[in-house]
Amino acid sequence: MSYRFPDTFLWGGAIAANQVEGAHLTDGKGLSTSDIQPYGAFGELAERQPNDFNIKDVAIDFYHRYPEDIALFAEMGFTTLRLSIAWSRIFPNGDDAEPNEAGLAYYDKIFTELEKHNITPLVTLSHYEMPLNLAKQYQGWASRETIGFFATYARVVFQRFGHRVKHWLTFNEINVTLHEPFTGSGLPRDCDEQTRFQAIHHQLVASAKAVKLCHDMVPEGKIGNMILGAMLYPLTCHPDDMLKTLTQNREWLMFGDIQARGYYPSYMTRKFTEMGVTLNITEDDKQALKETIDFVSFSYYMTGCASADPEQQDKADANMLQMIANPHLKASEWGWQIDPKGLRYLLNFLYDRYQLPLFVVENGLGAVDVVDEQGAIQDDYRIQYLNDHLYQLGEAIQDGVDVMGYTSWGPIDLVSAGTAQMSKRYGFIYVDRDNQGHGSLKRTPKKSFYWYQSVIGSQGETLTEPQS
Repeated sequence: MSYRFPDTFLWGGAIAANQVEGAHLTDGKGLSTSDIQPYGAFGELAERQPNDFNIKDVAIDFYHRYPEDIALFAEMGFTTLRLSIAWSRIFPNGDDAEPNEAGLAYYDKIFTELEKHNITPLVTLSHYEMPLNLAKQYQGWASRETIGFFATYARVVFQRFGHRVKHWLTFNEINVTLHEPFTGSGLPRDCDEQTRFQAIHHQLVASAKAVKLCHDMVPEGKIGNMILGAMLYPLTCHPDDMLKTLTQNREWLMFGDIQARGYYPSYMTRKFTEMGVTLNITEDDKQALKETIDFVSFSYYMTGCASADPEQQDKADANMLQMIANPHLKASEWGWQIDPKGLRYLLNFLYDRYQLPLFVVENGLGAVDVVDEQGAIQDDYRIQYLNDHLYQLGEAIQDGVDVMGYTSWGPIDLVSAGTAQMSKRYGFIYVDRDNQGHGSLKRTPKKSFYWYQSVIGSQGETLTEPQS
């Protein structure tokens, strides 16, 4: 049965500065934490050396090629583009007295180009990067001082762009510090739980302060959080598995609970006690957290299972997460289990929990694409993946869930966050560059480009019912 999405539904894609821009020291930009992760979020850190290679230094050169790329997004029919601002372009060291005007001017040009094509920007303030100096000199988010540096950055950005950007997010996948503390908070990978959760607390307070700044400075704007949607199912219906699943899901739901409700959930009291964690939470912190988000956004790539059985070893390759494989699901080339119905389930679950508008801001399939003899890319596997997920998103809207929009991850091929590969491609647009940095950077629309164009043009009516 065909379904027409609401006319207000926002269609688009999502990119991140450190994965597309390149120009890593151009126009006064400082080094970021991402710049010393040459092998991605899961690899080893590396101090910068002269003439060393980091594929993200150029990435796909969006910094210089953005007019071409945005024109291609417009050709697909995008009504929104999720992008991030590189914090170290605005404050190269994080603690600078004044912002870098060249960095601000660059994003002015980006927003002008989006306006030319009637594409609404959805801007993330911090997407898996922060000024490296803050990680080195202040221990990243372990320091309470970093809250003030982030607030200063947010204030400058809202003042400069608030008249043209009305949709904002604070931190990308804010719960990632649980799994990759350097990527999420600039912390050493071997940090203890006390340090990790204190840093998380500082980040949550900073997020809330940014929400208040946005409400005060961009009164007609909307600002949301962004969490890694890591829904787990119980492996069996045994009560122990049910309780284990509840506990593990709360590990990431805590972030949404605090940002949507304005206080720590009661279940965290026991968890902190069991971990031996005592947070330094001031009265000002408690007051700041009361400023809650306008909508909940999240990434969705997979689900997994939880089990109380310590002998259960059938693990799924779940990016940064610890998940047990679901025996009823197939997996991608990278081992990520594919569960379109899980998106419908998660949307209903989150809407029941928060009663706030939801925004699916990342979803996509990483795959090896082959260019055929005619120079085309026949990515039917990607079309099927996205069709099936969007169909279930439509089902959730019909269930009564308020969904603002959908931005597929990586509408143009970009550098993988986890592994810094180009070969793990998500895009509707092929970029001629390999893992060693070779290639012309030429852009070529894939078969999925024209498929997504038709989906947007029909407001979803061309989606087909998944084959179960």
